Amino acid sequence: MDNSPILRVTDLHKSFSGIVAASNLNVDVAEGEIVGVIGANGAGKTVFINMITGYLKPSSGKIEFAGKDITGIEPRNATHMGVCRSFQVSQVFMTMSVLENMLIALSVSKDRGFSILQAYDRPELIAECEQIMARYNLSEFRDLEVSTLSQGVRKLLDIAMAIVSEPKVLLLDEPTSGVSSEDKFPIMDVVIGDLKKSGTSVLFVEHDMEIVERYVDRVLAFYQGEIICDAPPAEALKDPKVIEYVVGSDHDPKKPARKSTKKTARKPAKKSSGVRRA
Repeated sequence: MDNSPILRVTDLHKSFSGIVAASNLNVDVAEGEIVGVIGANGAGKTVFINMITGYLKPSSGKIEFAGKDITGIEPRNATHMGVCRSFQVSQVFMTMSVLENMLIALSVSKDRGFSILQAYDRPELIAECEQIMARYNLSEFRDLEVSTLSQGVRKLLDIAMAIVSEPKVLLLDEPTSGVSSEDKFPIMDVVIGDLKKSGTSVLFVEHDMEIVERYVDRVLAFYQGEIICDAPPAEALKDPKVIEYVVGSDHDPKKPARKSTKKTARKPAKKSSGVRRA
């Protein structure tokens, strides 16, 4: 069996006009592994994600995906190869419906070259979108304008749009940012549950240590552009450097993450969350 990592980063470095944003980054990610990326603002987390997905070109070093050198690849080409991402702010079309957003993502991801109007005449494309919407608890919002939906539902839509191309590696930038405390666990239950079923490797930036403790296999802790700890969450969140520079002394890793409560989804008359567990 081939035990080679799906993603390998070697001696990665990035500087801007002499200011070091990332230095000496070396990371291997296995197939199906869920990795949390933590650190204070400006620690280098998003720079790391942006270099992997092609939004920033490294100053030096190497990025390999499935054994192929993808250093400096264009974002569109990275997506087509199987390295996809979502952003901290949901990249959705607010005046269009959930289904229309999904159809656009499907078209762009595989260069299928059809318009929305053409897509509506192709039942197989709508069926493909509906299958993904069902997996992400979006079916009941199918024909609703995205602007009427809660931030939690928009996050689910954004991530569902990112996985239409069936990525091997998915990078998420703060997937629970802006989401209410009662919705964050149901959202992550849906997202991580689906990605584990598909065997997708995931790296996600997160500031919420409850989310990190509950969902990741491994933690990369960043400080001043360097990885100061690479370990399972139980070990990483007790690391003296991580406590000093990232989580603070008030964090108690022995305290269990709160369990999510089951919520019943409903079409929002107002901007209700509409988020429910998988």
